[in-house]
Amino acid sequence: MTTSPHEEESTARRFVAAPTRTIAAAGAHFVYRELGDEIGHEVPLVALTHLGANLDSWDPELIDALATQRRVIMIGYRGVGSSTGTPRDRFDQMAQDAIAAIRALGLTRVDLFGLSMGGMVAQEVLRLAPDLVDRVILAGTGPQGGPGLTRMTGTLVRGILRGAASLTNPTTLLFFTRSDNAKHAARAYQARLKLRRTGRDKPVRPGVLVAQLRAVKRWGQQPNPPSGPTFPRPVLILHGDSDRMVSVENADALLRPFPQAKLQVYPDSGHGVVFQNRQSITGAINHFLRR
Repeated sequence: MTTSPHEEESTARRFVAAPTRTIAAAGAHFVYRELGDEIGHEVPLVALTHLGANLDSWDPELIDALATQRRVIMIGYRGVGSSTGTPRDRFDQMAQDAIAAIRALGLTRVDLFGLSMGGMVAQEVLRLAPDLVDRVILAGTGPQGGPGLTRMTGTLVRGILRGAASLTNPTTLLFFTRSDNAKHAARAYQARLKLRRTGRDKPVRPGVLVAQLRAVKRWGQQPNPPSGPTFPRPVLILHGDSDRMVSVENADALLRPFPQAKLQVYPDSGHGVVFQNRQSITGAINHFLRR
């Protein structure tokens, strides 16, 4: 059976079929994928993923829904997955890499979506290159010196051990609550992560987790940023009310440095808030980014 050019074009825009490309920047080659087209005057959305994740860790249905409204670009971190180089253990360095990759792609203005650790990297991007970013989504993340961030290593290790003992993927235990609704959402999320069957990113090596956890601990040990506006443009903060990795108190703490921020907290949701509530989340993000 053959497909029409329109069907081929539509398929190519889906997460499961988006080609994995590389861009040379800052002395390394970074893997990235992009979906969607430039629609009207919409600014491209650059997405930075969570700790211990590669490009395949994004929820396909979340990305597909966002890409119906604009061009979405997922950029990998140095030394993670198929990206070359040594993994970074500082968020300012990860931000410098992201800025270099964005500019190497020929982009001069982007919106930014930072998920968990990606939100910490995104905050450093705002500090280092504020004129590059127009609007920001920070999901399941915290500010410098945020409540409980220095304890993330212990939380992660306990989740991995519990997962091994129960033959459960650790992200099911770490990202979702134990309610019936959340358990169902976790099973559906794990199934969606397997939808892409070809051209997958390389697995994340253990050394990546060590470096990234060191970065999170350093971030949590730093003093809170000074009060007063640090980024004057719109920010959307998304958080789960039962997040064990990054407590919801971090969402309130993020309101201080961002005077244009709006906060949405989702009930019965953990660190996987954007995956569990993807329909509501994509609606909120698309509304927020619409000029």
